[in-house]
Amino acid sequence: MNWFGVMPAMTTPFDANLDVDHAFLAKHCEWLLANGCKGLVMLGSLGEGATLEHDEKVAILKTAVKASEKTGTPVVASISALSTKGAVQLAKDAEAAGCSGLMVLPPYVYTADWRDMKAHVVAIMEATKLPCMLYNNPIAYKTDFQPWQIAELAGEFENLKAVKESSADVRRVSHIRELLGDRLKIFVGVDDVLVEAVDAGATGWVAGLVNAFPKESVELFELALAGKRKEAYELYHWFLPLLRLDTVPKFVQLIKWVQGETGTGSATVRAPRLEITGAELEETKAVLSKALKNRPTVTSTPFPGV
Repeated sequence: MNWFGVMPAMTTPFDANLDVDHAFLAKHCEWLLANGCKGLVMLGSLGEGATLEHDEKVAILKTAVKASEKTGTPVVASISALSTKGAVQLAKDAEAAGCSGLMVLPPYVYTADWRDMKAHVVAIMEATKLPCMLYNNPIAYKTDFQPWQIAELAGEFENLKAVKESSADVRRVSHIRELLGDRLKIFVGVDDVLVEAVDAGATGWVAGLVNAFPKESVELFELALAGKRKEAYELYHWFLPLLRLDTVPKFVQLIKWVQGETGTGSATVRAPRLEITGAELEETKAVLSKALKNRPTVTSTPFPGV
């Protein structure tokens, strides 16, 4: 497991009956890898993990693992559940399905304190031999892994290898590195702070708009990592209106709508989410239209037919 580079937070495609479209999912995985992504993160918030049944989650992981076999690219399973027991079982099943790593979330719904949060993630990490990435997203989950708490976990668990920092505060990247040096790899988890976070020391990106724009995402990350600030900020300036779609409550609907419009997915979502309409739709149309008119020239692998 190499915790590095652009790893899509994969969306989950659904067919007309709202069942998982495994054929499309496999093609989507292969296309993202062909365009330079270094791993696939399945079952996350963008993947509508909260609306997937356990068996569906395991089937999705198996499809992704099979799709990545040709390139040997790692598949990372997002581990989230209402109960610690359910999360532990999913971690075990992800390992059995052939995943290379886990992204460990705090408890769903319950806003836990440090004692509860630690017990939950420790139970998951103790249940598997797979390397783990801790996911900190206080905006979405109302629980916040402070840098000192992350350092405590890193000191106690060798299989904690990375952290996905989604607080949108790039100072956290510097703080974690101050405490731990290079002990943990730090991934950006919010699309529109990518360049700033890489400047601070992040070396990975769990990205959202990459589902529709993989080549641009990979190029942006590589320019930022190489310190080519002028080129990076030119591409970033073009990309930012799209990247900001990843930062609002309806980010799932917005990103899947962009996929539908670009022929890289479908706008179909599972309830309680509903597809965007009205003013929201018109605003998103304007953002995408402007981006496509001014899209930079990149050499990318076209999306295959299903």
